[in-house]
Amino acid sequence: MIGLRRVGPDEFTKGLDAVLDIYTAAMRPPADQLTGRKAIMGNHAVHPGFTCLFAERADGKPVGVAYGFHGEPGQWWHDVVRRAMTELHGEDWARGWLGDAFELAEIHVHPDYQGKGVGRAMVTGLCEGRAERTAVLSTRDQATAARRLYRGVGFVDLLTQFVFPGGYERYAIVGAGLPLAGTGPDLP
Repeated sequence: MIGLRRVGPDEFTKGLDAVLDIYTAAMRPPADQLTGRKAIMGNHAVHPGFTCLFAERADGKPVGVAYGFHGEPGQWWHDVVRRAMTELHGEDWARGWLGDAFELAEIHVHPDYQGKGVGRAMVTGLCEGRAERTAVLSTRDQATAARRLYRGVGFVDLLTQFVFPGGYERYAIVGAGLPLAGTGPDLP
C-alpha cells in the first residue's frame, strides 16, 4: 500500500538523495546532470509556498515525489516560460496563466509503481487547497502516461515543442485552473 506524506522544506532537503534516486529511476538522465539537478532541487525548497508530497510504501521507503511552489518573476523557469508565452500569445495571456500560478516543478514515480494512480494522487494532492489561480508545469512533449494524466485532471497545452535554453529535448508547457478538474476560473 502506498501513502502520501506532506513534507516541509527541511525534510525535503534532508531527503534529497532519495528524491534524486526516484528522479533517476523515472527519468534516466545522463549521469553528468545529477549533481546539477540535485542543487536545483535543493534551491527550489526556498521558494515561497514550497510544498512537497512523498509517496511511500508501508515501510516508509519513498517511491514517488512531487513538489511545487508559488511562481514569481526572478525564478528561472518562470521567466523563461513567461517570455516564450508572451512572444507567442501576448503579455495579457502570459500574465493570465503565470501571474498567480502554482508551479509544479517535479513529479516523479519510480517505474515499479507507475500506472497505479500514485502520480495522479500526488498531482491532485499538491494542488488541493492552493490559493493560486492556476497550476502550470512542463513535461516531455510526447504521448506519455504523464501527458494523459495531466489532461485527465484538467491541464491544457500552453506551449508545445518548447526547448529550454541550453537544452535539446522538446517540452510541453501545460496549465490548469485551480481547483483542478475544470472547476477553476475562466482563463484567457
